[in-house]
Amino acid sequence: MIGSKAIAQIALVVHDIEKTGQAFADLFGIEKPEAMHSGAVEVTKAHYYGQPSDATCLMMFFNLENLQLELIQPDEKPSVWRDVLNEKGEGIHHIAFQVKGAKEQMQKFEEKGYPTTMYGNYGDGSGMYAYLDTVSDLKIVVELLESF
Repeated sequence: MIGSKAIAQIALVVHDIEKTGQAFADLFGIEKPEAMHSGAVEVTKAHYYGQPSDATCLMMFFNLENLQLELIQPDEKPSVWRDVLNEKGEGIHHIAFQVKGAKEQMQKFEEKGYPTTMYGNYGDGSGMYAYLDTVSDLKIVVELLESF
């Protein structure tokens, strides 16, 4: 259905991105990457359960040999990141796949009963993301990533 067998990214939601980022940097034996802001809401145009959202987050990316590890520290505004952090605490948020035609893929998932919970553009406008509620069957959220 997704057209890929390679997980591109695993993401965790955290309370303190600097502390957790340093712990992963120490584990990997590398310098801690810079935390980045998710971007201006005018660019990201995020939607949370179908409604425009001004939620933002800090992100930190570890580009490993076989995949990317993303840390996400959400602000207090309603978002899928904040939902997981509030309801389950720190830990795995999603697995992500690079796809072509993310909007079409979103529709395929929705037709299978997996609604889109949040979507938007990358903070620099170079692509889009979409989170799909696949927890009932896959036990984890799936994210679609499409770079333009």
